[in-house]
Amino acid sequence: MVVTDLGDDEAGSVVGDPATVDLELAHRAIVPLRFAGARADTERVRSETADRVAPVGSSLSILMPVYNELATVERAIDDALTAELPVESRQLVLVDDGSKDGTRELLRGRELPENVTLVLHERNRGKGAALQTALQHATGTWAAVLDADLEYRASDLGPLLEPLLSGEANVVFGTRSWSSHSAYSFWYVMGNKGVTLATNVIYNCWISDVMTCHKAMSTELFRSLRLRERGFSIEPEIAARVLRSGERIYEVPISYAARSREEGKKLTAFDGVRVLRTLLRCRAD
Repeated sequence: MVVTDLGDDEAGSVVGDPATVDLELAHRAIVPLRFAGARADTERVRSETADRVAPVGSSLSILMPVYNELATVERAIDDALTAELPVESRQLVLVDDGSKDGTRELLRGRELPENVTLVLHERNRGKGAALQTALQHATGTWAAVLDADLEYRASDLGPLLEPLLSGEANVVFGTRSWSSHSAYSFWYVMGNKGVTLATNVIYNCWISDVMTCHKAMSTELFRSLRLRERGFSIEPEIAARVLRSGERIYEVPISYAARSREEGKKLTAFDGVRVLRTLLRCRAD
């Protein structure tokens, strides 16, 4: 286990500059580690990495931001680790974003497999910040996002990975189909369609679901996107940065089951305003 304190400044400097992985040191004993001058803002708890090196192009880092998901996080972890995926090895990077409902204590107390990395934010920074932290610790050739709320299935990452592994695409998004049994509400669906339409107009593209959680690409490309949004606006920022880089987004259908506000749904109407602001900001950059 490696325990590290990592402050906001260090987090910002790492994202956008791919980390160098020393394969000779992939299997390490338990040692304490602290960055010089780091603030006590993030605690990292990491299990040992497997001592075998996966074939190039077949390793995946699943990035899972977590905030107050006590009811679902254990099942989400199991799903991420057991889903059938077309890769030789996988790493799960869990980032608890200052949970207050017992999720943090549960994660710290659970015996995690050696391919799981747990990072603890000392305070809530937002989904975007948690995702950027997760990217710092990703070691896979490919990286994909999976929420801890069980609205998405880890098995749906398989179809996202196939175009990447075949060389058919560099960026793949999973697109949701909205049905009566899987949609949270009329206005929730309309909000998603509205910000997706705005994305298509602003960036002269055609995608069908800008707010999808399921996004996959190479870890190197992911880190190069200059992400800075801390909240839910990280979703359109990823799409905007990808489109501005000249990459085309490949889309595949995925399953989706939205939860209710009572079950923990966190998005609000004001997040839609933030999304539009982010799309315009990235277009002007």
